[in-house]
Amino acid sequence: MQIARMNPKKNPPSPADLVVATAHTARGLRQARNLQRGDLGFVEVRLDAPELSRARLAEALPGIRPRLLLTARHPAEGGAQRFPVAVRRSLLVEFLSQADAVDVELRSAASMASLLEEAHRRRIQRVISFHDFRRTPRLPRLREVVRRATARGADVVKIATLLRGPGDLAVLLLLQSTAKVPLATMGMGPLGKVSRLVLAAAGSRLNYGYLDKAQVSGQWAALELVRRLGEIMS
Repeated sequence: MQIARMNPKKNPPSPADLVVATAHTARGLRQARNLQRGDLGFVEVRLDAPELSRARLAEALPGIRPRLLLTARHPAEGGAQRFPVAVRRSLLVEFLSQADAVDVELRSAASMASLLEEAHRRRIQRVISFHDFRRTPRLPRLREVVRRATARGADVVKIATLLRGPGDLAVLLLLQSTAKVPLATMGMGPLGKVSRLVLAAAGSRLNYGYLDKAQVSGQWAALELVRRLGEIMS
């Protein structure tokens, strides 16, 4: 299943297809190797995670059976280490041959343009993401983010924001339900878990859970998220 080519109306995805399990610890990486291909849509491996050395990644990635989504996060958008762009780019380039998809923040898309072009050449899906850990921007601002990410070649635009109340969830729901391009939306904070169910049901293409332990508040354990989506989407 390629993210952007999936047509939810003609080919409804299974709950497992919609879930991304994030591995950012050594234990999480071991758990990823115990998953089967159909257990979920992707395993996202955080190349910037302190516990995941290049040697450990080189050993573990070939043994992960679900599709691999790789990212090396900008420090302002949740990066675990203050890696400059050159280091993050080199990590992604080193492991690009293992990837089925890569995630680059919109703020990094210009400096990562050559990587995104190479991913496109290899038919690796490109997720361009935007994270706001303080608030949910207004709808016009988020639509501008989607426009700019699409212009940068995104196959899927990912937006994750802090939900400070039901009105913020309503903003993401309206953004998701009126999207003209493949979009993945999710909330963080006390309403995060609710948002990930509601937005997945509204068409969010990628819905993130965790392996081992959560990175942000509002995440489900990945396989629990699969089960919950199965309950509400059956």
